[in-house]
Amino acid sequence: MSVAALVTWVVTAGFGFFMLMRWLRHGGLRRSGSADSHFPPARVFTHFGLAAAGLVVWIVYLLTDASVLAWVAFADLVLVATLGALLVRRWAADGRAAMRGGSPQGVDLAEQHIPRAPVVLHGLFAVSTVVLVLLTALGVDGG
Repeated sequence: MSVAALVTWVVTAGFGFFMLMRWLRHGGLRRSGSADSHFPPARVFTHFGLAAAGLVVWIVYLLTDASVLAWVAFADLVLVATLGALLVRRWAADGRAAMRGGSPQGVDLAEQHIPRAPVVLHGLFAVSTVVLVLLTALGVDGG
């Protein structure tokens, strides 16, 4: 189960990296007269950084089998998931606004260039990762 969590975590990270690059390429960090993104860069990079740090903790857990690291990774994922939920909420709101004829401020927002499929897949793999990490931390055997 712990290796399955690693696999789902890496797949989740792949989708997340794709979305991050898409957001950056479409002006996510630009701060001109009108906002090019409703995503606060601090939230985006904190989400990314905590997810990457948690993955490192998980790999160290796999190498050492120190149960405290499984719990640290789980706590990290709770924070990552909370930040991710806030980003998805904003992404969905901007997407609905775009379908009604433009973003709320009439600008082309960077997050509107992130397709639905990677967002959904990132979320599904993320939930799977959280569940697998929790089960591993609880000592539930997958076999």
